[in-house]
Amino acid sequence: MGSQPSAPAIDANLAVALDALLAEQSVTRAAARLHTSPAAMSRTLGRLRRILQDPLLVRAGQTMVPTPRAQALRDEAAAVVHRLGALLTPGAGVDPAALRGTFTLQAADLVGAALAPGLLRLAHQEAPGVSLRFRAEELEAGPALRDGRIDLEVGSIDHVDPETRVEELVTLRMAAAVRPGHPLTDGELTPERLAAAEHVVVSRRGRFTGPLDTALAERNLTRRVAVVLPSHMAAMTLAARSDVVCLIPTALPGAAPSPLSDPATLLGLRLLDIPLPLPPLAFGMAWHPRQAADGGHHWLRDAVRRTVHAPASAPSPSPGSPPS
Repeated sequence: MGSQPSAPAIDANLAVALDALLAEQSVTRAAARLHTSPAAMSRTLGRLRRILQDPLLVRAGQTMVPTPRAQALRDEAAAVVHRLGALLTPGAGVDPAALRGTFTLQAADLVGAALAPGLLRLAHQEAPGVSLRFRAEELEAGPALRDGRIDLEVGSIDHVDPETRVEELVTLRMAAAVRPGHPLTDGELTPERLAAAEHVVVSRRGRFTGPLDTALAERNLTRRVAVVLPSHMAAMTLAARSDVVCLIPTALPGAAPSPLSDPATLLGLRLLDIPLPLPPLAFGMAWHPRQAADGGHHWLRDAVRRTVHAPASAPSPSPGSPPS
Protein backbone atom coordinates (compact mmCIF):
# COMPACT_ATOMS: atom_id res chain seq x y z
CA MET A 1 0.00 0.00 0.00
CA GLY A 2 1.21 3.51 -0.76
CA SER A 3 2.11 5.79 2.09
CA GLN A 4 -0.40 8.40 3.13
CA PRO A 5 0.55 12.05 2.51
CA SER A 6 1.79 13.70 5.66
CA ALA A 7 -0.27 16.47 7.25
CA PRO A 8 1.06 19.97 6.69
CA ALA A 9 3.12 21.37 9.52
CA ILE A 10 1.22 23.77 11.77
CA ASP A 11 3.02 26.84 13.03
CA ALA A 12 1.21 27.99 16.17
CA ASN A 13 3.30 31.16 16.19
CA LEU A 14 1.50 32.28 13.02
CA ALA A 15 -1.85 32.05 14.83
CA VAL A 16 -0.46 34.12 17.70
CA ALA A 17 0.93 36.71 15.26
CA LEU A 18 -2.34 36.83 13.31
CA ASP A 19 -4.26 37.44 16.54
CA ALA A 20 -1.90 40.26 17.55
CA LEU A 21 -1.99 41.90 14.13
CA LEU A 22 -5.77 41.81 13.87
CA ALA A 23 -6.22 43.04 17.45
CA GLU A 24 -3.70 45.87 17.21
CA GLN A 25 -4.18 46.72 13.51
CA SER A 26 -0.57 47.90 13.56
CA VAL A 27 2.66 46.10 12.77
CA THR A 28 4.54 48.17 15.35
CA ARG A 29 2.06 47.59 18.17
CA ALA A 30 1.71 43.90 17.33
CA ALA A 31 5.52 43.58 17.44
CA ALA A 32 5.62 45.28 20.86
CA ARG A 33 2.85 43.01 22.13
CA LEU A 34 4.79 39.90 21.11
CA HIS A 35 8.19 41.31 22.12
CA THR A 36 9.66 41.14 18.63
CA SER A 37 10.91 43.69 16.10
CA PRO A 38 8.68 45.55 13.64
CA ALA A 39 10.78 44.15 10.79
CA ALA A 40 10.18 40.58 11.95
CA MET A 41 6.47 41.24 12.38
CA SER A 42 6.32 42.80 8.91
CA ARG A 43 7.86 39.62 7.45
CA THR A 44 5.32 37.53 9.37
CA LEU A 45 2.48 39.66 7.98
CA GLY A 46 3.83 39.03 4.49
CA ARG A 47 3.86 35.30 5.16
CA LEU A 48 0.29 35.40 6.47
CA ARG A 49 -0.80 37.32 3.38
CA ARG A 50 0.66 34.63 1.14
CA ILE A 51 -0.89 31.77 3.12
CA LEU A 52 -4.34 33.35 3.38
CA GLN A 53 -4.17 35.02 -0.06
CA ASP A 54 -5.52 38.23 1.39
CA PRO A 55 -3.79 41.54 2.31
CA LEU A 56 -5.39 41.40 5.81
CA LEU A 57 -4.31 44.95 6.74
CA VAL A 58 -4.19 47.82 4.25
CA ARG A 59 -2.93 51.36 4.60
CA ALA A 60 -5.57 54.09 5.10
CA GLY A 61 -3.77 57.37 5.66
CA GLN A 62 -1.65 57.05 8.79
CA THR A 63 -3.39 53.88 9.99
CA MET A 64 -3.96 50.30 8.92
CA VAL A 65 -7.48 48.97 8.45
CA PRO A 66 -8.57 45.31 8.26
CA THR A 67 -9.99 43.76 5.12
CA PRO A 68 -13.37 41.98 5.28
CA ARG A 69 -11.53 38.64 5.48
CA ALA A 70 -9.46 39.94 8.40
CA GLN A 71 -12.58 41.12 10.22
CA ALA A 72 -14.13 37.69 9.74
CA LEU A 73 -11.01 36.00 11.11
CA ARG A 74 -10.48 38.25 14.14
CA ASP A 75 -12.71 36.51 16.68
CA GLU A 76 -11.68 33.08 15.46
CA ALA A 77 -7.98 33.93 15.74
CA ALA A 78 -8.45 35.24 19.26
CA ALA A 79 -10.35 32.08 20.23
CA VAL A 80 -7.64 29.83 18.78
CA VAL A 81 -4.91 31.65 20.71
CA HIS A 82 -7.01 31.47 23.88
CA ARG A 83 -7.38 27.69 23.44
CA LEU A 84 -3.66 27.34 22.76
CA GLY A 85 -2.94 29.26 25.95
CA ALA A 86 -5.29 27.04 27.94
CA LEU A 87 -3.69 23.92 26.42
CA LEU A 88 -0.18 25.00 27.36
CA THR A 89 -1.00 26.52 30.76
CA PRO A 90 -0.18 24.54 33.89
CA GLY A 91 -3.10 23.66 36.12
CA ALA A 92 -4.39 26.53 38.20
CA GLY A 93 -4.34 24.63 41.46
CA VAL A 94 -4.24 26.79 44.56
CA ASP A 95 -5.13 26.43 48.20
CA PRO A 96 -7.82 29.12 48.70
CA ALA A 97 -7.08 29.18 52.43
CA ALA A 98 -3.60 30.49 51.60
CA LEU A 99 -4.87 33.39 49.50
CA ARG A 100 -4.30 36.90 50.83
CA GLY A 101 -5.38 40.18 49.28
CA THR A 102 -8.30 42.01 47.69
CA PHE A 103 -10.21 41.18 44.54
CA THR A 104 -11.89 44.11 42.78
CA LEU A 105 -15.07 43.46 40.84
CA GLN A 106 -16.89 46.01 38.69
CA ALA A 107 -20.66 45.55 38.61
CA ALA A 108 -23.95 47.39 38.71
CA ASP A 109 -25.37 47.97 42.17
CA LEU A 110 -28.03 45.28 41.73
CA VAL A 111 -25.37 42.73 40.79
CA GLY A 112 -23.28 43.67 43.80
CA ALA A 113 -26.26 43.46 46.14
CA ALA A 114 -27.27 40.08 44.68
CA LEU A 115 -23.85 38.41 44.56
CA ALA A 116 -21.97 39.93 47.51
CA PRO A 117 -23.68 37.78 50.19
CA GLY A 118 -22.90 34.51 48.40
CA LEU A 119 -19.35 35.53 47.50
CA LEU A 120 -18.67 36.67 51.04
CA ARG A 121 -20.01 33.37 52.38
CA LEU A 122 -17.68 31.41 50.07
CA ALA A 123 -14.74 33.63 51.04
CA HIS A 124 -15.41 33.03 54.75
CA GLN A 125 -15.62 29.29 54.18
CA GLU A 126 -12.75 28.80 51.75
CA ALA A 127 -10.54 31.90 51.51
CA PRO A 128 -10.76 33.87 54.76
CA GLY A 129 -7.74 35.97 53.81
CA VAL A 130 -9.54 37.43 50.78
CA SER A 131 -11.41 40.74 50.77
CA LEU A 132 -13.85 41.78 48.04
CA ARG A 133 -14.20 45.30 46.66
CA PHE A 134 -17.10 46.16 44.33
CA ARG A 135 -16.78 49.18 42.07
CA ALA A 136 -19.64 50.85 40.25
CA GLU A 137 -19.68 50.79 36.45
CA GLU A 138 -17.48 53.85 36.29
CA LEU A 139 -14.45 52.59 34.38
CA GLU A 140 -14.13 51.51 30.77
CA ALA A 141 -13.85 47.82 31.47
CA GLY A 142 -11.40 46.78 28.73
CA PRO A 143 -8.56 49.13 29.74
CA ALA A 144 -9.36 48.72 33.46
CA LEU A 145 -9.03 44.94 33.17
CA ARG A 146 -5.83 45.31 31.15
CA ASP A 147 -4.32 47.76 33.65
CA GLY A 148 -5.31 45.67 36.67
CA ARG A 149 -7.56 48.35 38.18
CA ILE A 150 -10.31 45.72 38.28
CA ASP A 151 -9.94 41.94 38.40
CA LEU A 152 -13.33 40.94 37.07
CA GLU A 153 -16.30 42.57 35.39
CA VAL A 154 -19.65 40.95 36.18
CA GLY A 155 -22.98 41.71 34.52
CA SER A 156 -24.09 42.45 30.99
CA ILE A 157 -20.83 42.50 29.02
CA ASP A 158 -21.30 44.91 26.13
CA HIS A 159 -17.74 45.71 25.02
CA VAL A 160 -15.95 43.68 22.36
CA ASP A 161 -12.29 44.14 23.19
CA PRO A 162 -10.75 41.12 21.43
CA GLU A 163 -8.22 40.47 24.17
CA THR A 164 -10.86 40.30 26.90
CA ARG A 165 -12.03 36.84 27.90
CA VAL A 166 -15.80 36.67 28.33
CA GLU A 167 -17.82 33.81 29.83
CA GLU A 168 -21.59 33.85 29.68
CA LEU A 169 -23.02 32.59 32.97
CA VAL A 170 -26.79 32.68 32.54
CA THR A 171 -29.51 34.09 30.32
CA LEU A 172 -32.16 36.15 32.09
CA ARG A 173 -35.35 37.99 31.20
CA MET A 174 -36.89 41.20 32.47
CA ALA A 175 -39.89 41.15 34.82
CA ALA A 176 -42.07 43.94 36.17
CA ALA A 177 -41.50 44.49 39.89
CA VAL A 178 -44.32 46.14 41.88
CA ARG A 179 -45.32 46.49 45.52
CA PRO A 180 -47.82 44.04 47.07
CA GLY A 181 -51.34 45.29 46.44
CA HIS A 182 -50.33 47.26 43.33
CA PRO A 183 -53.28 47.58 40.90
CA LEU A 184 -51.37 45.53 38.31
CA THR A 185 -51.41 42.49 40.62
CA ASP A 186 -55.20 42.30 40.31
CA GLY A 187 -56.33 40.60 37.10
CA GLU A 188 -54.52 39.91 33.84
CA LEU A 189 -51.54 42.07 33.04
CA THR A 190 -51.99 43.28 29.47
CA PRO A 191 -49.68 45.52 27.40
CA GLU A 192 -52.28 48.27 27.68
CA ARG A 193 -52.39 48.10 31.48
CA LEU A 194 -48.59 47.96 31.68
CA ALA A 195 -48.28 51.02 29.44
CA ALA A 196 -50.86 52.96 31.46
CA ALA A 197 -48.92 52.51 34.74
CA GLU A 198 -46.20 54.89 35.88
CA HIS A 199 -42.67 53.58 35.48
CA VAL A 200 -39.23 54.17 36.95
CA VAL A 201 -36.36 53.67 34.51
CA VAL A 202 -32.84 52.73 35.57
CA SER A 203 -30.18 54.46 33.48
CA ARG A 204 -26.75 55.71 34.44
CA ARG A 205 -26.90 58.04 31.42
CA GLY A 206 -30.35 59.41 32.20
CA ARG A 207 -32.13 57.74 29.30
CA PHE A 208 -35.93 57.49 29.40
CA THR A 209 -36.39 54.66 26.92
CA GLY A 210 -35.36 51.04 26.48
CA PRO A 211 -36.43 47.71 24.94
CA LEU A 212 -39.83 47.84 26.65
CA ASP A 213 -40.65 51.10 24.84
CA THR A 214 -39.74 49.50 21.51
CA ALA A 215 -42.04 46.54 22.21
CA LEU A 216 -44.87 48.85 23.28
CA ALA A 217 -44.42 51.08 20.23
CA GLU A 218 -45.04 48.08 17.97
CA ARG A 219 -48.55 48.03 19.49
CA ASN A 220 -48.90 51.81 19.23
CA LEU A 221 -48.55 52.11 23.00
CA THR A 222 -46.43 54.53 25.03
CA ARG A 223 -45.66 54.26 28.72
CA ARG A 224 -45.28 57.15 31.14
CA VAL A 225 -41.85 57.31 32.77
CA ALA A 226 -42.31 59.24 35.99
CA VAL A 227 -38.66 59.18 37.08
CA VAL A 228 -35.23 58.04 35.89
CA LEU A 229 -32.74 56.82 38.50
CA PRO A 230 -29.11 55.72 38.07
CA SER A 231 -29.43 52.80 40.49
CA HIS A 232 -31.49 49.62 40.47
CA MET A 233 -31.56 49.55 44.27
CA ALA A 234 -32.97 53.08 44.41
CA ALA A 235 -35.54 52.21 41.74
CA MET A 236 -36.66 49.06 43.56
CA THR A 237 -36.91 50.94 46.86
CA LEU A 238 -39.12 53.51 45.14
CA ALA A 239 -41.26 50.73 43.63
CA ALA A 240 -41.69 49.21 47.10
CA ARG A 241 -43.00 52.54 48.44
CA SER A 242 -45.13 53.78 45.55
CA ASP A 243 -47.10 52.62 42.52
CA VAL A 244 -44.29 52.90 39.98
CA VAL A 245 -43.24 49.81 38.02
CA CYS A 246 -39.57 48.81 37.98
CA LEU A 247 -38.02 46.31 35.56
CA ILE A 248 -35.56 43.81 37.02
CA PRO A 249 -33.76 40.73 35.67
CA THR A 250 -35.07 37.33 36.69
CA ALA A 251 -34.76 33.70 35.64
CA LEU A 252 -36.20 32.32 32.43
CA PRO A 253 -39.37 30.22 32.73
CA GLY A 254 -38.51 26.76 34.02
CA ALA A 255 -35.02 27.76 35.14
CA ALA A 256 -33.80 27.79 38.72
CA PRO A 257 -34.45 31.07 40.58
CA SER A 258 -31.71 33.63 40.05
CA PRO A 259 -29.96 35.40 42.93
CA LEU A 260 -30.38 38.56 40.82
CA SER A 261 -33.99 38.53 42.04
CA ASP A 262 -33.03 38.31 45.73
CA PRO A 263 -32.88 42.09 46.38
CA ALA A 264 -36.40 42.51 44.97
CA THR A 265 -37.62 39.64 47.13
CA LEU A 266 -36.05 41.18 50.24
CA LEU A 267 -37.91 44.42 49.48
CA GLY A 268 -41.17 42.47 49.27
CA LEU A 269 -41.73 43.21 45.58
CA ARG A 270 -43.96 41.07 43.38
CA LEU A 271 -42.54 39.97 40.02
CA LEU A 272 -44.97 39.96 37.10
CA ASP A 273 -44.54 38.46 33.65
CA ILE A 274 -44.26 41.12 30.96
CA PRO A 275 -46.79 40.22 28.23
CA LEU A 276 -44.50 41.37 25.44
CA PRO A 277 -41.52 39.85 23.62
CA LEU A 278 -38.38 41.43 25.07
CA PRO A 279 -34.80 40.51 24.16
CA PRO A 280 -33.12 38.15 26.65
CA LEU A 281 -30.37 39.48 28.87
CA ALA A 282 -27.00 37.71 28.74
CA PHE A 283 -25.27 37.84 32.13
CA GLY A 284 -21.58 36.97 32.30
CA MET A 285 -18.11 37.87 33.50
CA ALA A 286 -15.03 39.25 31.76
CA TRP A 287 -11.34 39.23 32.64
CA HIS A 288 -7.97 39.89 31.05
CA PRO A 289 -6.11 36.81 29.74
CA ARG A 290 -3.06 37.58 31.87
CA GLN A 291 -5.20 36.48 34.83
CA ALA A 292 -6.34 33.23 33.22
CA ALA A 293 -3.68 31.01 34.83
CA ASP A 294 -3.57 32.76 38.20
CA GLY A 295 -4.76 30.41 40.93
CA GLY A 296 -6.41 33.11 43.01
CA HIS A 297 -8.25 34.52 40.02
CA HIS A 298 -9.32 30.99 39.09
CA TRP A 299 -10.89 30.64 42.55
CA LEU A 300 -12.64 34.03 42.15
CA ARG A 301 -14.16 33.09 38.79
CA ASP A 302 -15.33 29.76 40.17
CA ALA A 303 -16.83 31.49 43.21
CA VAL A 304 -18.81 33.83 40.93
CA ARG A 305 -20.06 30.85 38.88
CA ARG A 306 -21.22 29.03 42.01
CA THR A 307 -22.89 32.14 43.41
CA VAL A 308 -24.75 32.90 40.18
CA HIS A 309 -26.05 29.33 40.02
CA ALA A 310 -26.74 28.98 43.76
CA PRO A 311 -30.35 28.52 44.85
CA ALA A 312 -32.11 31.73 45.80
CA SER A 313 -31.52 32.68 49.44
CA ALA A 314 -35.23 32.82 50.20
CA PRO A 315 -38.33 31.53 48.46
CA SER A 316 -39.41 34.12 45.92
CA PRO A 317 -42.78 34.49 44.25
CA SER A 318 -42.62 33.37 40.64
CA PRO A 319 -43.64 35.94 38.03
CA GLY A 320 -47.38 36.01 37.65
CA SER A 321 -48.13 34.07 40.85
CA PRO A 322 -50.96 35.26 43.10
CA PRO A 323 -50.17 37.12 46.31
CA SER A 324 -49.67 34.97 49.38
